[in-house]
Amino acid sequence: MTEQRADSPGAQRAPATDMSLLGIYLNDHLAGATAGTARVRYLLRSCRGSALADALAPVAAEIADDRTSLLHIMRRLDVPVRRYKVYAGRAAEQVARLKSNGSLVRRSPLSTLWELEALALGVEGKTAGWETLRDLATTDERLDARQLDELIERARRQHATLEALRHKQVVVAFHAA
Repeated sequence: MTEQRADSPGAQRAPATDMSLLGIYLNDHLAGATAGTARVRYLLRSCRGSALADALAPVAAEIADDRTSLLHIMRRLDVPVRRYKVYAGRAAEQVARLKSNGSLVRRSPLSTLWELEALALGVEGKTAGWETLRDLATTDERLDARQLDELIERARRQHATLEALRHKQVVVAFHAA
């Protein structure tokens, strides 16, 4: 049996990645990562000095690191950053702060619950993004499969932590003192 070279006629090649669509996809994830990073920092400031802040601080640092990892991956893939999407992510996060949560003068416990839910959903989206890139790593040598495996695992841990914090906040938000 003869071995076919990848460049010989009839050889099967891995499908090329559509870089135009991947650029849109990664910039959308960057907008989400920008919003998530701002949201978790805002939540940390809002609950400074509490047990929640202590538990959330390591997750916040990882979320910021993950955004940086995404930027490095985009650079490795020669995907330009679309600044307008980054600005849109930042603006969307700030507009979300205006949501009424039953208290005009002080911070409502419902605000914290809503923010934890938003962060958990964002981390789920980030996990899906890392998994998509991991799938592409089988055919694109510019993507580091091991790094993506680590990012996926870290996102799963972040999600578990956020969900545990969210469940604790349900008691704070809805049970009368």
